Amino acid sequence: MKRVLATESNRKRAIYLLRFEAVLILAVVIYLLTAPLVLDVSAPAALSAEIIFGLLACLGLWFSAMGFAKKRSFGRAPAVLANLIALGVSYYMISGSLLVVGIPLAILALITLFSAALGYAE
Repeated sequence: MKRVLATESNRKRAIYLLRFEAVLILAVVIYLLTAPLVLDVSAPAALSAEIIFGLLACLGLWFSAMGFAKKRSFGRAPAVLANLIALGVSYYMISGSLLVVGIPLAILALITLFSAALGYAE
C-alpha cells in the first residue's frame, strides 16, 4: 500500500497515463479527420470544432505529462481537471447505455486522476 501511495511511483504512472490519453485523443482526431472522406457529414462546423478541441486537449495532456516528467507543478492542475471532465463524460456514456466505452474511460480517468493528484510533492 505504501508503494501505491508513493509520490515517485504516482508521478511515473501519471506520465505514462497522460501520454496514453494524449495518444488516444490524437487517434480520435485522426478518425474525425478521415471520417468525411468515407461518411456524409451533416454538420461540418461541429466536426471542425471537435477536431480543434481534440487537438488542444491532446496538446494539453502531452504538456501536462511533460510537466510531470520535469518534476514541475504546472502539469498537475490540467491533468486533474481533464480527468474530472473525463469522469463526467463517462457518467453520461454509462447512463446512455454505452457501457463498452464508458466503463473503461471511467477506470482510466480514475487511475490517472489519482496518480496526477498524488504525483507531485513540494
